[in-house]
Amino acid sequence: MSMEPSAAVARVIVTVRGFRAILSSDLAPIYGVQPKVLNQAVKRNAERFPPDFAFRLSKDDMTAIRRSRSQSVTLKRGAHVKYAPLAFTEHGALMAATVLNSRRAVQMSIFVVRAFLRLREGSSAKPSC
Repeated sequence: MSMEPSAAVARVIVTVRGFRAILSSDLAPIYGVQPKVLNQAVKRNAERFPPDFAFRLSKDDMTAIRRSRSQSVTLKRGAHVKYAPLAFTEHGALMAATVLNSRRAVQMSIFVVRAFLRLREGSSAKPSC
């Protein structure tokens, strides 16, 4: 049985700096592009991505995310990350779909929004202490 697309997207959403966000390395394949293409589109359209839409992770952010994820990712020998990944909030993920201007990105942005909604509804349903 296949997982609902919004549920699969919800699994890669992380909390960083008080925002729920999805990393560029997770968002790019959802939108059907390479992370490099997504990063270039964001760079070309920087005015559309204020800090509450997208931000570059610090080393501390990356360490915290690595600790919170259940799976560790190892790089191939000789491979390295040249730049820290971007983190996209819900609004930033939607804006990314518009600057990519691809049919798949627009279609998949619906699932991304539903994933953020699912998490928001889940957190509001929790009883407060």
